Amino acid sequence: MESQSLFVGARQNLDLALKHIAISEDAIEHLKHPKASLQVSIPVRMDDGSLQVFQGYRVRYDDTRGPAKGGVRYHPQVSLDEVTSLAFWMTFKCAVLDLPFGGGKGGITVNPKQLSRLELERLTRGYIDAIADFIGPDVDILAPDVYTNATIMGWMMDRYNIIQRKSCPAVVTGKPIALGGSAGRETATAMGAFFVMQTILPKFDRPPDETTVAIQGFGNAGSFLAEQIYRAGYRVVAVSDSKGGIYAPAGLDIPAIRQNKEAGRGMEALYCHGTVCNMADHQSITNAALLELPVDVLIPAALENQITPENADRIQAKLIFEVANGPITFEADRILNQKGIYVLPDILTNAGGVTVSYFEWVQNRSGLYWSAAEVEQRLAERMTRETERIWQLAQSLDLSLRTAAYVHALDRLRAAIEVKGTRDYYAQAKA
Repeated sequence: MESQSLFVGARQNLDLALKHIAISEDAIEHLKHPKASLQVSIPVRMDDGSLQVFQGYRVRYDDTRGPAKGGVRYHPQVSLDEVTSLAFWMTFKCAVLDLPFGGGKGGITVNPKQLSRLELERLTRGYIDAIADFIGPDVDILAPDVYTNATIMGWMMDRYNIIQRKSCPAVVTGKPIALGGSAGRETATAMGAFFVMQTILPKFDRPPDETTVAIQGFGNAGSFLAEQIYRAGYRVVAVSDSKGGIYAPAGLDIPAIRQNKEAGRGMEALYCHGTVCNMADHQSITNAALLELPVDVLIPAALENQITPENADRIQAKLIFEVANGPITFEADRILNQKGIYVLPDILTNAGGVTVSYFEWVQNRSGLYWSAAEVEQRLAERMTRETERIWQLAQSLDLSLRTAAYVHALDRLRAAIEVKGTRDYYAQAKA
């Protein structure tokens, strides 16, 4: 039910934005439905000799502006409804950043931390075996997401190459650099969010040393963003991971926390087994309590549906930057807006990952590779430009930043859909 309501909320945001832009009924109907959905069973021989079958998914929501693009997540709660919602968001995210992609997403219902490294590799290669005809460098391009990483992306690319009997590095982004990955891809989501923050916070006269920040989620994006803003002079007072959180009003030593968490990294399944809760000199808090702290900036960087109508009234932050996908429900978003809390939406804030994935795709296809400095400069320019455009649109039309972002994306999607037409083949045949 939860994942189903996730897609309903996503559609509600679209409906709200449609009130502020002239767009044909055909284009609206086109955007309300995924183009293609695939559900597969993946049999995996486990290390003990037993056979387990996992459910996998891939959704291409829209490819009007180019091939679908989106991550693959490994998580126990992955479902077709969730993947459809994520592919929907990716469609708008790519349009917001003016990338020549549509939206796609995939996932496997699994707790990857319970698998050995070899079991994880068999599962990954089995997933590609099952969806190989559904993806491709010009059709649908994969990327990392929750609990997937560069190593897993490398396995995916290698298996696809074996099936195709040729080298196709552009079918997957977020790969290891040794296999054609891009410099700066691993930190791209965090850096993109950082550039959005650096663009927005000066508009509120928030100098870094007077700005307190709480971050829910200490995975790749959340932990790197925490260290980036810490080094920029912001006071990070709270962070959390799946095991709980820590809070210190005077500020946390983020580099030490990252080092402590990374010290528990075990290579047998490629995941970090440390936790931020092992640090001293702090107050232990729950993930739910972190969201309600009296801070200037709140950054949800974990999973969806973290701020709901049940806790939205207790949110005290003045600004929220959505690094996770869909961390705020539609109903909660309305409450926050009524309270005067500014929300920088996920389709802008966490778009750094897909933007550098686009850079990687371009580099793979051209054979020319950029330095980390070049990638960061290109990312900063694009994130800053689109953030400013959305801010100005919100101010001129008196819209929330989320609705402004959707209107901004819709303008680009509308142009592409209406130029291409609705592809009503039956009507054409009748004519």
